[in-house]
Amino acid sequence: MKDNIFTKPIKKQFEFDEEVAGVFDDMLLRSVPFYKENLYLQIGILKDLLQKNDKIIDLGSSTGTFLIELSKKTENLNLIGIDSSDAMIKKSKQKAKAFNSNANFIKADFLDYDLSNSKAIIANYTIQFIRPLKREKLIQKIYNSLNDDGIFLMSEKLITENKKLNKIMIDLYYQYKKQKGYSEYEIASKREALENVLIPYTMQENIEMLKNAGFRDIDVIFRWNNFATFIAFKN
Repeated sequence: MKDNIFTKPIKKQFEFDEEVAGVFDDMLLRSVPFYKENLYLQIGILKDLLQKNDKIIDLGSSTGTFLIELSKKTENLNLIGIDSSDAMIKKSKQKAKAFNSNANFIKADFLDYDLSNSKAIIANYTIQFIRPLKREKLIQKIYNSLNDDGIFLMSEKLITENKKLNKIMIDLYYQYKKQKGYSEYEIASKREALENVLIPYTMQENIEMLKNAGFRDIDVIFRWNNFATFIAFKN
């Protein structure tokens, strides 16, 4: 279903409700640069690092796309998607059934959910929605929950400390969204709805947050403008 949510006046802050869940796949493809390419890059890396019966947790699993695609490329993995949205969990379960995927989706607050004994934890465009006061606590929990050779993959929207460059990057991103069919009104409306909901960090702030939790082996495997994916190993 096509994302037309912001063609009408907004009445509330952005939330992952039934309306958003219904169009979320289209929203991702049109709003997140190189979404599919980055997804398959992450899956390609994981395939070479995972073993039978490994536990993989996707935090903020939304409509389940990541784990469903991972299940197509692998076998005998314990795949768990965690999301706090009823609508997203309902949608992901429907998709998993349609694709005959063994991924399991659970409605829970991942700040409270037991993530222990995980080989890999995924957080694609999720951490940016966690309030800064709780963000470092969650990253620490992720580090503590991973096996000694565990992997953390984190995709985030970024800001830069150079205000002039930051504006250029944002303008380029809005040009990208226009190319994907969003109107200026839709772009402005979504930006307003996300105000104080999505709070991005700089590249360095994200890296420091990972280091402070205990991660030492950290790389950026994808970067386009103000979007980046980090991989961090617990060793």
